[in-house]
Amino acid sequence: MKNEPLYQQIKNKIKEQILSGRLRVGDRVPSEKELTEEFHVSQITTKNALSGLAEEGIVERIKGKGTFVCESNLTTSIRQPNKPTELIGLILPSMKTRIELEFVNFIEKYVSKNGHNLIIKITRESQFEEADAIEMFKKMKVKGMIIFPTEKDNYNEAVLRLTLDKFPLVLIDRYMENILTYSVTSENEVGTLEAISFLLNKGHKNIGLVSPIITNTVTDERARGFENAFLKRRTTINKNLWLTLSFNEISQKKTPKLIKEFLMSRPEMTAVFTMNAELAVYTHLAISSLKNETCRDIELLTFDSPGIPGISFIKQDIAECSKKTVDLLLEQIGGIYKPKRIYVPVHLNLSENVDWLETIIT
Repeated sequence: MKNEPLYQQIKNKIKEQILSGRLRVGDRVPSEKELTEEFHVSQITTKNALSGLAEEGIVERIKGKGTFVCESNLTTSIRQPNKPTELIGLILPSMKTRIELEFVNFIEKYVSKNGHNLIIKITRESQFEEADAIEMFKKMKVKGMIIFPTEKDNYNEAVLRLTLDKFPLVLIDRYMENILTYSVTSENEVGTLEAISFLLNKGHKNIGLVSPIITNTVTDERARGFENAFLKRRTTINKNLWLTLSFNEISQKKTPKLIKEFLMSRPEMTAVFTMNAELAVYTHLAISSLKNETCRDIELLTFDSPGIPGISFIKQDIAECSKKTVDLLLEQIGGIYKPKRIYVPVHLNLSENVDWLETIIT
């Protein structure tokens, strides 16, 4: 109500967000500064609002971390144990990488936290399997779908149809350019630019790239970040140092040998960036073999941790990507349709033990 004090109005607004499910137990409440900017009030007012909620036991204020919704009479009162559980469909190309397993783990966590069940279908990078999975989920009357699109040049018509029909859908990791839909992805371009800039600052001039064929937004953004690092320094980029592999060339038996041959044919190369953790493992094997034979060492940096000590990598915030994905899906299921593309910051994790070990990319 307009006659209520401003701090009380802010308190009520936060309570409404908790009651509507937008804020749940464990979620971070906007900070005093964020609330000040949102409501155009003084920080004293927002401090009083958060302090009041804390006194009522609705939120918990943790010094240095923020304010979080906690278990209380308010959060307990909105539970609906008799509410029917809904199904959410997750479609992904495989479950063979650590990143994919992390996505499944966190998406399931946040789906379950909201009282729903997750069902999973693996496409094995087949658009036919992807279309079949969509059709199967529709027959099962899932309330929404989360899809990792297949790595193809063209969009799957089945995915496009969901978008045109405004069926609750969030694309994760990859997205469809020029198509208005919900999507969540990491800051691929920014992260790669930071990684290549790091190598350039160390004095590397001839930096190689090992990548799958560039067919989707992920590889395209990472390739663009690579190029922009050179452009930013006004340094010539040598794309003869780029190795792109077709999908049938990527395997434990074939790839290390192909990469080794590539490295041997380019003796000027002193560093390599790989597009993903799988290629980092294969490149590490090739570099190790080359070093044993010729004593030549090549620095390796990659997107995502390959699980090998001593290799710098760009770390994605899978938990945050998953949470935002589920939040956007629930928003649509709740009747709101405002398509948006969200980018989640990444973290450059350097292997060297120096004071500036870690750089946050924001």
